[in-house]
Amino acid sequence: MPSLKLPLSGDVLQSINPWSDMFKAFGSQFGLININLGRSSAPEVEQDILTEVGSYGRQIGRIGEALEVLIDHLDLKSLTPKEQAALAAFKAMQAEIAEIKAYHQRSDTAA
Repeated sequence: MPSLKLPLSGDVLQSINPWSDMFKAFGSQFGLININLGRSSAPEVEQDILTEVGSYGRQIGRIGEALEVLIDHLDLKSLTPKEQAALAAFKAMQAEIAEIKAYHQRSDTAA
């Protein structure tokens, strides 16, 4: 028997995923709290890094810890007062972060 196909009546292959299609309309945001990570030239790479390596907080924390090591071995006398003030502000920020982390560790063990 001959096959008759009118225009646009051929085989159609279409993937239907209601979850991803629905969230595309909302900019992939769902939930009560949504974080916009901003624009990225390579969002797939960024997502893989966040999934496989660590969150932005973890990455920044590790950078901060590495900078503390370098600062501890730095000859501060060779720096200008403005540079010394910048390092002092950085160390103060790191100390505040350490206090917050310690508070949350105490809270987690008390619960």
